[in-house]
Amino acid sequence: MKLKNVTMGLASVALVLAAAGCSEKENTDVQAPAVEDTQAQDSMESNATDSAVETGSEAASGKADQAGSSVDMLEAVIAGDHRTEKFAQRDKFRNPAETLSFIGVEPDMTVVEIAPGGGWYTEILAPYLKEEGTFYAAHFPADSESNYYQRSLKAFKEKLAADQESYGKVILTEFDPAAGSEIAPAGSADVVVTFRNVHNWMNQGNEENAFKSFYAALKPGGVLGVVEHRAKPGTSREDMVKSGYVTQEHVIELAQQAGFELEETSEINANPQDTADHPKGVWTLPPSLRLGEEDKDKYLAIGESDRMTLRFRKPADAASAD
Repeated sequence: MKLKNVTMGLASVALVLAAAGCSEKENTDVQAPAVEDTQAQDSMESNATDSAVETGSEAASGKADQAGSSVDMLEAVIAGDHRTEKFAQRDKFRNPAETLSFIGVEPDMTVVEIAPGGGWYTEILAPYLKEEGTFYAAHFPADSESNYYQRSLKAFKEKLAADQESYGKVILTEFDPAAGSEIAPAGSADVVVTFRNVHNWMNQGNEENAFKSFYAALKPGGVLGVVEHRAKPGTSREDMVKSGYVTQEHVIELAQQAGFELEETSEINANPQDTADHPKGVWTLPPSLRLGEEDKDKYLAIGESDRMTLRFRKPADAASAD
């Protein structure tokens, strides 16, 4: 299917990178009888060694400074007053700085966010990537017959248009795994991210196609970052769909079937207080609180769901367009 996209307005920020540091190293090896010649040669060798050490030190320092600058930039975006207040209040549960750092998102990358919904992560990713990177938001299909999908997409577009200065240029594409839609040009993305969505695709029977679309969009060596509500090992597929919690083993299996390699797991978004066996599934907990006032204090005390955080990689020797 041909890629459909809508570009939203462009703004800019400046990012300053600094490089510094060198170290000195002495060589005092002297041999007789040609003292002057040997000392001269030693001095040349020492200078060459010092130059190599200095170059390596500068390169390492430059990378460290760049990484530090990227972290500072990310934290500044997260602290920005452009963010929706009720979204920012959930940072203690969603841990955006730690999560994006674990996945490896950098400001000069091409990143695709899958099913951004109301834009919780878009409020962070779009400003972070707007100057040097490229940001694709793969939202619901524009021609969907679902009223919910249409309302969600309309609200998302209005959100971006209302604050072009913060969000910059966002490329809006369609995520429709049943139709095999292209979320970004094949082999173009450095990172694809999805947050708390796998259970929805399972409910629709489209989870395998979803992971295939991620694989197709990524460059060889590209990264897939997944955060999902975590079910207890051994939970049946039926109970996963019903509860909204998915076993970590199943998510890993889905990714590996699509061709990904599991690189690392993290407990950044873990919540040991969550037993994952609530009357209304994951929606019993905040922010949904599906039971209303019934046992509200109990569920508020538990907090948001226990979540897996996974980083997969498309093999570096994979074909660039699958």
